[in-house]
Amino acid sequence: MQQLNFPAYQFRLKSSENKVSIFDRIRKKFIILTPEEWVRQHTIHYLIDKKKYPESLINVEKLIKIGDLNKRYDIIVFNPDGSIHLIIECKSHSVKITQEVFDQIARYNLVLKAEYLMITNGLNHYYCQMDYTEKRYSFMEDIPDYR
Repeated sequence: MQQLNFPAYQFRLKSSENKVSIFDRIRKKFIILTPEEWVRQHTIHYLIDKKKYPESLINVEKLIKIGDLNKRYDIIVFNPDGSIHLIIECKSHSVKITQEVFDQIARYNLVLKAEYLMITNGLNHYYCQMDYTEKRYSFMEDIPDYR
């Protein structure tokens, strides 16, 4: 798999029926290893190992309703009170981060109302803090550590 712009992590991999799977410590099961899943798993480890977010506050790949459409977010980190701290959109390393990707996470956030947004393709990471009073966001160097 592609070397990513994250620290090196140890992953549990298995091969079955000519497909490689990676263990997702949040969903507690093996997931088929695609380039996007490779980025998602690195991001999960980054949140837990580097930023110290508790596993219990992280949710991965769940459906949300946006208007009449069913969409699936990549990663959400909750605050202890149940509000949403962070939404993360993961793309394969081969996908360029474009305005379209920012628009996608912005649509999700219309419903979810997170404090922070992160977009990553594993090579490039973008972090934003939302300001709902001023109806804007500002870019950041990184997401905050767990408080």
